[in-house]
Amino acid sequence: MSPSRLTRRPRLLALTAAAVLGAAAVTSTVAAPSGATSSAAQRSVVGPTPTVTKVLVFVVENHSLNQMQASMPFVYSLARQYAYATSYTAIRHPSLPNYLAIAGGSTFRVTDDRGPSAHRLHGASLFSQALAAHRTAKVYADSAPRNCALANSGRYAVRHNPWTYFVDSRSACRRFDVPARALGTDADAGTLPNVGMVIPNLVHDAHDASLATADAWIATKIRRVQAGPDWNSGRLAIVITADEDDRRQGNKVLTVVASKHQPQRVVTTPLNHYSLTRFVDDVLGTAYLRKAATAPSLTAAFGVTTGPRP
Repeated sequence: MSPSRLTRRPRLLALTAAAVLGAAAVTSTVAAPSGATSSAAQRSVVGPTPTVTKVLVFVVENHSLNQMQASMPFVYSLARQYAYATSYTAIRHPSLPNYLAIAGGSTFRVTDDRGPSAHRLHGASLFSQALAAHRTAKVYADSAPRNCALANSGRYAVRHNPWTYFVDSRSACRRFDVPARALGTDADAGTLPNVGMVIPNLVHDAHDASLATADAWIATKIRRVQAGPDWNSGRLAIVITADEDDRRQGNKVLTVVASKHQPQRVVTTPLNHYSLTRFVDDVLGTAYLRKAATAPSLTAAFGVTTGPRP
């Protein structure tokens, strides 16, 4: 064999090995939807995708899918980086029935925004389900004057805090429905709950201010959460949605699902607030609450890995 062939063979083997390694690298990334940027799409996943065991839900007020896409640059950038739904609808108007739908899998025939003294609801909520299953639950209520505040106070609107309506778990509400300043502490310590809800005040939820104001407040909270252990473990999913639209887009709202290993996608499956209830029950591994049992699966639509069902 000539010396030139001897020198070419090691080079050929090296090129072949490089090609194999390159193919393996491609197969270990998440495929992006058409038109997505490669930097956002390609998340290398080493080993199995972690099971999501914690959910943190942020709720914006009274704005539609199109409005949120146009006027919430941070939230919409998060949507494009991870995943969002284009056919997700609230249940009805006004606000309170939608919060109850998320937390309880039903509107409980509530059609107004009156306080807990007018609507004393019995039975389970996602929060009491979590505690009964020896998991954790917490509501972070912006501008709340005290734990489980049962009346409006300044910029705090009790109609946006669903746990306060469930009288059978009122004692737990007094322990775990807390002012929003606790969110940063829990995020830093890696002690976010298995089911958590963040309720901005009337300015920070865009009810009495602009979507830009809400976007900036949410951005501050989410960046701190993403710096913490729960997010970086891959076991926390963040959901951003709106309670209802402004009655101009058929109650269609932007809904975002983000976790460290969330597959990037645009979800066109019709979903609603009962789908979100069902998703939280999937994460908790608990029985589906009321209308969540027949709701379209948000878990499947977004491709989230959760634990086994009971």
